[in-house]
Parts: sequence; C-alpha cells; structure tokens
Amino acid sequence: MRYAVVIEKAGENYSAYVPDLPGCIATGATIEETEAEIRDAIRFHIEGLREDGLPVPEGLSRAEYVEA
Repeated sequence: MRYAVVIEKAGENYSAYVPDLPGCIATGATIEETEAEIRDAIRFHIEGLREDGLPVPEGLSRAEYVEA
C-alpha cells in the first residue's frame, strides 16, 4: 500500500505523519531515519487496525509517497 507522508522539521529533529491514517506519527534525527520510522509506524498502525477488525483506509491524499 502507498500512503502520502508529511515530513516536517521539528526543532532539532524531524516528525512525520500520515494524513490518511490519523494518529500514525513518527520522529527521527534525520529525514532518512524519519522515513524509516514512519514506514514501521504505518505497518504497525495497519496491523493494529486489522487485529481490531477495523477497515484499513486507502491512501487517498496526495503528497510525497513512501512505500510501506
């Protein structure tokens, strides 16, 4: 699945969130680390939705995409 990810400079580090997966966030010291962390966060978030029997939202937002 592909999701748009927003990565922002946050003081001394970076933060990322996924508009189509509310609550799915990650941080890292570099952009590369933040991208790796958000990939893991997306997988974990989707796994939790499935375990709870909830639908997994489609990636409908448009921005920079990260393979997950």
